[in-house]
Amino acid sequence: MSLAILNSGVLLGVEMIPVRVEVHVGSGLPSFTVVGMPDTGVRESRERVRAAIINSGFSFPVARITVNLAPADLPKDSGRFDLAIALGVLLASGQLATKQAETEPPCLENYFFAGELSLTGAVVAVTGSLALACGVRQQLPHKTLVLPTESARLAAYVPDLSVLAVQSLYEATQILCGYEEAELMPRGLPPLVASMPFCMSEVVGQLQARLALEIAAAGGHSLLFCGPPGVGKSMLAQRLPSLLPELPLQQQLEVAVLHQMGNHTDQNFALTATPPYRAPHHSCTVPAMVGGGRYIRPGEISLAHYGVLFMDEFPEFERRVLESLREPLESGEIFIARANQRSRFPAQFQLVAAMNPCPCGYLGHAQRTCRCTADQVTKYRNKLSGPLLDRIDLHVWLPFEVTDFSAQPRAEGSGSIRDRVEQARHRQQHRQGCLNAQLRGEQLTQHMQLSAVAQQLLLRAVQKWGWSLRVVQRLQRIGRTIADLAQSPEVTEEHVALAMQFREQNEPKA
Repeated sequence: MSLAILNSGVLLGVEMIPVRVEVHVGSGLPSFTVVGMPDTGVRESRERVRAAIINSGFSFPVARITVNLAPADLPKDSGRFDLAIALGVLLASGQLATKQAETEPPCLENYFFAGELSLTGAVVAVTGSLALACGVRQQLPHKTLVLPTESARLAAYVPDLSVLAVQSLYEATQILCGYEEAELMPRGLPPLVASMPFCMSEVVGQLQARLALEIAAAGGHSLLFCGPPGVGKSMLAQRLPSLLPELPLQQQLEVAVLHQMGNHTDQNFALTATPPYRAPHHSCTVPAMVGGGRYIRPGEISLAHYGVLFMDEFPEFERRVLESLREPLESGEIFIARANQRSRFPAQFQLVAAMNPCPCGYLGHAQRTCRCTADQVTKYRNKLSGPLLDRIDLHVWLPFEVTDFSAQPRAEGSGSIRDRVEQARHRQQHRQGCLNAQLRGEQLTQHMQLSAVAQQLLLRAVQKWGWSLRVVQRLQRIGRTIADLAQSPEVTEEHVALAMQFREQNEPKA
């Protein structure tokens, strides 16, 4: 046999694209050529493969070797093709044969290979193994995934997938030829549920903000806190993850894939059912927020997928960073286009933003005087555009409260609030198959169930405040969530009135 074809794959964002590794060993001047848009890491595989084959006890063929990575119009990166290329060279040069028939080459059609080779012939870990495993399960479910041992442990978390771990090129050839028994990697351990370091029982006062957090958690809504320094904006935001239900297995895998790709490493990696919490600094750049780079990686909005993205000092973020949030807040995903590729990353996150009412922070404070002029306050607030504010569901003003801490009873903890949140989410999933914040178009009209009085109340409010249709739809979704928390099948005027309290700009004026 002078031609061998094996299966591998390349990652575009979080999507796995199957790649055929075609190896031809023919006559002519000795050479080793890799084609199919390989980058430097793939082209350097020639030297790794040559040394690994020789150090594994095989002969490197003195012939014209051509490796084609198809489809040829997709850029290929990393060293994950090393194992497939080396096996292809050995197979095409006739050095592999089955134990049953020494002249018959092994059939590798039902395998998917990903592994980088060291010069000694050892197969070392590759990045993105979890994304590869999810892609193989989805697109090539009947193939066995062959990975280095370290990467195979992560891939074993993916259910309904056969994973074979190998430690060296020689071991891989012995297993594939039938000289050693193939032992599939056992199913991964159950995911970890990290204990929540923060609890709502630690929050004293701020009853309206506590209610807003419960509504946001129940319906998946975004949230904006505005208030003087020290009133508890960051403290409240840190406790939102403690109100969210545990992630089911499929969501755990999606989150794990994004974090694995964002961290560039598999070390100390563990699956967790705890929703992610991200809090980027206000010096964050656009690529760091939405994703990008030379090799496109997920940004903060994708790393917060199914969790919370907290942006403190909201107006201090660069304007381009803030405006980049508009699309993912609506669609729940982000598309990143580059000259030679286009990647999609999921970004279904809950935004919690916090800001001061003015540059000095003390506008509306009960005891401290604001030093800002009206122009300074207007300039500060104008950093947030109208279209961006329209996309934030709940606007909450946190006043400064003078409280006798010793006389305050212990507030309700996160556990009991989370029980109500889970019940409300269960009603939404049973009724419409998604959270209220994700209702769109006819689905929103079908499941809103506004009473006649509530419709009239909402109409009068629109006429008074001049809200856009987008704001009206968000108010309807919030009202639907409040009704779900109250176990009401209909959205009444009380539910709509409460929703409007979280929309009216009730912070002090300059």
